Amino acid sequence: MSSSIFTPARPLRVAVIGSGPSGIYAAEALIKQSQVPAEVDVFDRLPTPYGLVRYGVAPDHLKIKSVTTLFQKVLSDTRVRFLGNVELGKDLSVDDLRAHYDAVIYTVGASSDRRLRVPGEDLTGSLSATEFVAWYNGHPDAAARTMLLHAAGAAVVGAGNVALDVSRILAKTAGELHTSDIAAHALAALEHSQVKDVYLLARRGPLQAKFTTKELREFGELEGADVVVLPEEIAVSDEDYAAITDNVVRRNVDVLREFAAKPLAGKPRRVHLRFLVSPAALLEGAAGHVGGIKLEKNRLDEEGNAVGTGEFETLDVQMVLRSVGYQGVALPGVPFDDKRGVIPNTAGRVEGRSGEYTSGWIKRGPSGVIGTNKADSVETVNTLLADLGTLTPAPGSSREAIDALLAAREVDVVTLSDHLTLEAHELAGGQAAGRPRLKVAERGAMFEVIRSGR
Repeated sequence: MSSSIFTPARPLRVAVIGSGPSGIYAAEALIKQSQVPAEVDVFDRLPTPYGLVRYGVAPDHLKIKSVTTLFQKVLSDTRVRFLGNVELGKDLSVDDLRAHYDAVIYTVGASSDRRLRVPGEDLTGSLSATEFVAWYNGHPDAAARTMLLHAAGAAVVGAGNVALDVSRILAKTAGELHTSDIAAHALAALEHSQVKDVYLLARRGPLQAKFTTKELREFGELEGADVVVLPEEIAVSDEDYAAITDNVVRRNVDVLREFAAKPLAGKPRRVHLRFLVSPAALLEGAAGHVGGIKLEKNRLDEEGNAVGTGEFETLDVQMVLRSVGYQGVALPGVPFDDKRGVIPNTAGRVEGRSGEYTSGWIKRGPSGVIGTNKADSVETVNTLLADLGTLTPAPGSSREAIDALLAAREVDVVTLSDHLTLEAHELAGGQAAGRPRLKVAERGAMFEVIRSGR
């Protein structure tokens, strides 16, 4: 079938499931191409768009969040609509989507997390960094969660930027956090935090760490925390240092060496950046809570893999946050590769499904930064455009038809206009409090604000 069947009067209609970076970039690619007229409906189960930019980026990294200006421009285009508070599998099925759209792109990211698989992992006080990040960023699913910030010691397991973010937030003073857009409930809790020692635990050495230098340097700027680095754990021979080809890795080693050589200033908190250690078990304390973490010291084999040495130590911690990778979650009615945690696809084309596509972390796995998703989404859209001749136009494809279906199911759809009402409310609240914004975290409160503006 020729793509000429799609005209300005009957454009190609595409549903994008997920309004994070990959979803927005897919919508942008669809309206920027000139091959065929297109309309895009971007759905999200949450009332707010932007996914991990709103709920995953650290609250003190406001510059990174400025990408939402571009995202809002895409959603403001007359060819694109945001339909929030609509959940696939609950409010709409895949069959509904296929009946109303010529093509569907799944861009739901990777919302779960990998586990440590060690004894004691399910003790109270042990949770994923994903849950902690969602809590302090005001995610509606996590707003009511209680954090055990009476802990004196906290361990963060992982060597990526998320692990650094979590460790940094735990170590910051209330004054430092006040200048961020951290959720109000988290700010209040962290103001009374009893945490004195934060241990970031990496199973391999500094040459294998996945964090970036900018994030690492921020530990040296903390007002209320010293940085502790053990020289023997970051030791890199002159030969190995000279052989480093990655400038980020080289700069990381330089910064870690600076930290190790710097005398402690006696600040009230300490961040311990530990390398070549792996959790062997979480130890039970009182009433089923974490009472410590048992670590095994590692060495690296010839391939750079961590190998246990049989030498152990115990850290006095009452909170453990694992940050060892995100994991994709299956969508109802959509093929899924349980082993890889992705939707099986070829260049974005869902295997065995005509007219269905995927982009972002649920397509390729959790890797890269926000901008990485742009090229990924462009690839998927190019695949879709190459398939135009094989697509079967949906019989009930119109904005009015999908709106009528959602209305009949009594779904309170959140539009971009609704979101901008919420956005204005948050920014005004922040201005009054001397903060960047005051996030509304609970769904009920969100809808109170949204309905007041309708």
